[in-house]
Amino acid sequence: MLVRDAMSTVVLTIGPAHTLRQAARLMAARRVGAAVVLDSDSSLGILTERDILNSVGLGQDPDLETAGTHTTTDVVFAAPSWTLEEAAGAMTHGGFRHLIVTDGDGPIGVVSVRDIIRCWAPARSQVVA
Repeated sequence: MLVRDAMSTVVLTIGPAHTLRQAARLMAARRVGAAVVLDSDSSLGILTERDILNSVGLGQDPDLETAGTHTTTDVVFAAPSWTLEEAAGAMTHGGFRHLIVTDGDGPIGVVSVRDIIRCWAPARSQVVA
């Protein structure tokens, strides 16, 4: 199975000036765990739920902290033609749980560990009580 088969095509894109609270609200509304942060120079980064949680855990104000301050800019990008094994390997090697999927024109999706597990998990059998 390929990344294109597992990825979410809901790509939340925010700017670096968004506050962490704004980012969290947008992520919650779209039910996604990561946002692509697009800077004015067209560079891409990623902000995840964990980034927001770490900031709040440090006592930082989510109304003052910006996405740009907490964005990971050293991003590993996946191609839609990667196998799920390649994506899982990149995540394991890098210690992260989301990959931005790009084609030649920019982000087209995000694949997460949860997406991969959903594809690899056997079909749920009927539970007998």
